[in-house]
Amino acid sequence: MALNYITFNQDHSFLAVATTDGMRVYSTNPFALVFQTPLTENGASGDIAILEMLFSTSLVAMVLSPRLLRIVNTKRQTTVCELTFPARVGAVRLNRKRLLVVMDDLMFVYDVSSMKVLQEIVTPSNPYAICALSPDSTNNYIAYPMRKKEYTSQTAPTHVPPAGPRVTEPMGGDVMLYNANDMQEVKVIPAHQAPLSCIAMNKEGTLLATASEKGTVIRVFAIPSAQKLYQFRRGSMPARIHCMSFNEASTLLCVSSATETVHIFRLSTDNAAPNSGLEAPADAPTTPQRYQRQRSESPNDSSDPSSSSILGESSADSPAKPLRSPGWMSMMRRTSQNVSTTLVSRAAGYLPNAVTEIWEPARDFAWVKIPKGRNGQPVKSVVAMGEAAPEVMVATSEGDFLIYNIDLENGGEGRLVRQHSVRERSETHSGFNAD
Repeated sequence: MALNYITFNQDHSFLAVATTDGMRVYSTNPFALVFQTPLTENGASGDIAILEMLFSTSLVAMVLSPRLLRIVNTKRQTTVCELTFPARVGAVRLNRKRLLVVMDDLMFVYDVSSMKVLQEIVTPSNPYAICALSPDSTNNYIAYPMRKKEYTSQTAPTHVPPAGPRVTEPMGGDVMLYNANDMQEVKVIPAHQAPLSCIAMNKEGTLLATASEKGTVIRVFAIPSAQKLYQFRRGSMPARIHCMSFNEASTLLCVSSATETVHIFRLSTDNAAPNSGLEAPADAPTTPQRYQRQRSESPNDSSDPSSSSILGESSADSPAKPLRSPGWMSMMRRTSQNVSTTLVSRAAGYLPNAVTEIWEPARDFAWVKIPKGRNGQPVKSVVAMGEAAPEVMVATSEGDFLIYNIDLENGGEGRLVRQHSVRERSETHSGFNAD
């Protein structure tokens, strides 16, 4: 038995696992197996490539063969419908109104209530099936990659008949935001220069996280305005991003990659990008935290060495010296110091967005380390955060389900508190198919 696919449902309350031996569904809190496909006479229950749950309902979409999608009701053990597509299905996304089926250069949007196809969307080449569908069916948006900006298709003269199928365009770093209720394009979000590797939305459909194939910088945009709110640095070495996930309150963002580190970024006003419109508290530092230098100032602050003693004690305890009028050089020194402490914080409001990219992105405030694979290499993983407790849930391609506790106050490295396996079939507990 091999693992084919692992995913959380929309509110992270369940974990769905697709294997060569069928599907299993686990509750995440407490962790327990709540459903598994029954075995057939030959001891198997079907090879399932991809799974997608609809919250905690009994409706599950599964890809059984490269082009066959089956919608099943697990409670009634019935098939709702089967759909066959012209190419390999790379991803399936569900919310209460829409079903999104993603192929290499094509996407189909369905109405869940009638399973009627509403729209066929042509995309650039998307071999990793990069896409996002808002869990919220009111702010119902689809995000998918746009073609590479520098790409120009080679068009033949009008009198020459077409030689074959259309040419697939390469992917770029821009994201198309599509309204899945009105079925129309909303806005192009200029996210990255390099091609995309991962995109994700929060549960309300108001935030979009993006990462390029370099994987060094993570950006968060407001939806539908496309305003860049945050910019984070995962690391200096390139690594492919596997999964990004917002917490319940959209105050934290978890990111897993082709390394053994899962990063947790804080979405706060202190980390807001320049020109984001997010105001920091009055007592919050206004300069980038990595470069901030605080000076202790007195009412009559001066750069003159006589203002403080060699031991750093206050000049009030030193013998008084006669006051003298500041000279021209002294005034210049004070002016340059005042400029240096305010220039960085104020310049961002006047510079264009392209120039403000020079600001150093914020680093993670917490992280967790996941075990390497049996071959000693980093494993693929999907991540999520629990509703109440400050816990990070990680499911790996090795079949491990890991739960880490993080310190929301001080950050730092998280602590592994529980570990489970999803590789073996076991006794099923109640708790699934609630509605």
